[in-house]
Amino acid sequence: MDKSETDIATSPFRLDGKVALVTGCGSSGPGWGNGKAISVLFARQGAQVYGVDLNADAAAETARIVAEENGTMHVGTCDVTRAGETAALIESCLARFGRIDVLVNNVGRSEPGEPATMDEETWDAQLDVNLKSAYLTCKSALPVMEKQGSGSIVNVSSVAGLRYIGKPQVAYAASKAGLMQMTKTTAVLYASKGIRLNCVVPGLMHTPLVTQLADKYAAGQYDAFVATRNQQVPMGRMGSAWDVAHAALFLAADESRYVTGTELLVDGGLTAATR
Repeated sequence: MDKSETDIATSPFRLDGKVALVTGCGSSGPGWGNGKAISVLFARQGAQVYGVDLNADAAAETARIVAEENGTMHVGTCDVTRAGETAALIESCLARFGRIDVLVNNVGRSEPGEPATMDEETWDAQLDVNLKSAYLTCKSALPVMEKQGSGSIVNVSSVAGLRYIGKPQVAYAASKAGLMQMTKTTAVLYASKGIRLNCVVPGLMHTPLVTQLADKYAAGQYDAFVATRNQQVPMGRMGSAWDVAHAALFLAADESRYVTGTELLVDGGLTAATR
């Protein structure tokens, strides 16, 4: 066993000395969204976190929690579907922390519709938020990581990119499937450069976003929508943002140093139970 393996064994899943850039670091409502949980967990594990969100108040709430726990987090606002803002984000993170060791692409948006009923603007917006945003952050962050000789990119996808899960969300499903394939292809291209790319693939998660989904897909019938989602999962319940966060931590940490170009399913057995 070499020294790096010994270090990993004695300090499990630590991110000390690492800078983590997290998009979508806020939460869409009271409680814990994926980006909020990821940011707080990474800070607890020693990372210096740079988080951005379209909602400045939501980002500030995440930063407040990190500060109360004596962690390090800087937050800002950024529309990661816009090339200029995204390039400036990478430069700002470098100016503040000097490097980027981990990039978590966490933004996402689901709108109902199938090709015959969905307007072109909704289709384009879905592809921009769920797929183009990751392309833009990678476009600016990959050269930084290549210069460093190391880096880990964690993209948050969805089981909707693998299976039809009961909702008419064709653009969301297509964009999340594209995100997984973009991750695989880029992982191969950068494997020899010390940079890893992987996807966390959440299933049905119980986050504040569920309220919005109930409005879009179940006419606002929140309780019935939650019950249906719980029943769909072999474990009998939805997961939480912390389940996603711990999966992201594994892929960000050195313990996963030989893992690249793959998907880590966090779905309570949902995908295994469907075709």
